[in-house]
Amino acid sequence: MITVKSRAELDKMAKASEVVVAALKAAHDILEPGVTTAALNREVRKTVESRGCRPAFLGYRGFPAATCVSVNEEVVHGIPSERRSLAEGDIVGIDVGVEYNGYFGDAAFTMPVGDAEPETDALLKRGKFCLDEAIKKALEGNRLGDISNTIQTGAESAGYNVVRDFVGHGIGSNLHEEPQIPNFGPAGKGPRLKAGMTLALEPMLMTGDWRVTVLGDNWTVVTRDGAPAVHFEHTVVVGKNEPEVLTIGWEEFMALYFEQTVGAPYTVEAV
Repeated sequence: MITVKSRAELDKMAKASEVVVAALKAAHDILEPGVTTAALNREVRKTVESRGCRPAFLGYRGFPAATCVSVNEEVVHGIPSERRSLAEGDIVGIDVGVEYNGYFGDAAFTMPVGDAEPETDALLKRGKFCLDEAIKKALEGNRLGDISNTIQTGAESAGYNVVRDFVGHGIGSNLHEEPQIPNFGPAGKGPRLKAGMTLALEPMLMTGDWRVTVLGDNWTVVTRDGAPAVHFEHTVVVGKNEPEVLTIGWEEFMALYFEQTVGAPYTVEAV
């Protein structure tokens, strides 16, 4: 069942989402060649816990860290490591979930370390474009498939593929709730959206084949052909007239790549 959240519930999700963005910014601020993925994880955990919240990923189904850090061909769920140092030209996906008073926020971005190669820059921009376009479909009366199809067509029209084995999801009093939100599929299908539903939309795009493999750590998802991949995510409230982005703000510290901010800061009056 897909739940519609009350204003009180949305307030808690908005607080969790605010801390998600603060943690992403903390990681972004130290992102440079030579930094380890474990250092990024420490910044995220420190930021979340200093604000009286809990890192939602830490211990989730045995995951050993507060954040997922996925590099180059790693699509999602990369485990931070002291042995993994970032290099100029890498692309790094950082995914953070936060629990505040029993409610969750979840967001992710991918960006380059140092200057981006033109092909990498194009992939990054297309991944963010797919997220922005998908958010526009989070309106009462639309179908869930309208979101999925928007991501797929946005990617494939530019020559990219989308991951088919991993999905976006509902979110609220659980990190993962109904519905599952594939990044592909026909428009006009699936459950009808209602205002107050809360969704974690997360396009995952790659330059090569869509097939992926899970590494021996049982977490890290990589493209099977070694092609680079990107992952972007926002926590979104379905609206009557316009969607509400709870994790608004991480675009602001990635202005080099993304000049336009989707949505507006959360307010109780807007829901």
